[in-house]
Amino acid sequence: MERHFELNDTTFAHQFANRTLNPELFSHEAHLRLAWIHIKNEGIDTAIDNICNQLVAFVEAVGASDKYNKTLTIAAIRAVYHFMLKSESTNFESFITEFPRLKYHFKELLGFHYAIDIYNYPLAKQEYLEPDLLPFD
Repeated sequence: MERHFELNDTTFAHQFANRTLNPELFSHEAHLRLAWIHIKNEGIDTAIDNICNQLVAFVEAVGASDKYNKTLTIAAIRAVYHFMLKSESTNFESFITEFPRLKYHFKELLGFHYAIDIYNYPLAKQEYLEPDLLPFD
């Protein structure tokens, strides 16, 4: 189990928003959890705005601004939302167990949506690029 589960959803989201979350806890799965929490509490559109703003502030605070990728961030949120619409889960832990593909095959999953390499494409880091193969919804 990843260490971010040591914190409940409220504490995890609060620490992230306030940039007090230990950066070692912010794994790929933790990023997906943050999306799940925000979507559940605020809806998809507000989740996208809040997470993008909070993530920019978080990576700046920890000196990792070069790691921020707007397309990847929004694509991850939209992917989580897509699976939430199909989910029976009432918490993130069971959600990620229900859809392990999000955790273990995320890059492959995005490959169904993007022909370009959004991980390394400079424009994808700065602005959101819509999928060019398959939309998320």
